[in-house]
Amino acid sequence: QVQLVESGGGLVQTGGSLRLSCTASGLTINQYTMGWFRQPPGKDREFVAAHIHKDGSTYYADSVKGRCTISRDIAKNTVYLQMNNLKLEDAAVYYCTAISTSDQYWGQGTQVPVSS
Repeated sequence: QVQLVESGGGLVQTGGSLRLSCTASGLTINQYTMGWFRQPPGKDREFVAAHIHKDGSTYYADSVKGRCTISRDIAKNTVYLQMNNLKLEDAAVYYCTAISTSDQYWGQGTQVPVSS
């Protein structure tokens, strides 16, 4: 059974930093494209960042480019999202996802409130 478990969320002030973790079980992350999405209050889920396992390339939403970094620890089967210089508009539930040609899995999400 595949599970993606996010952690690391919590209240942060504007300008602060946070590192989210997503630990996978039931799959090996280096065989999947791993990504982060977020859902701000009252809004649709949106793309944040992705790591493409086939070539190691990374992609970021324009709104977080330069402030966020997605990385992996293969040994821990864990993906991270380092977020710096957080803004009020970064407040959301953050979700981890694992994508292959045939499957997509989601974690349960971790909440990141941002205060001024």
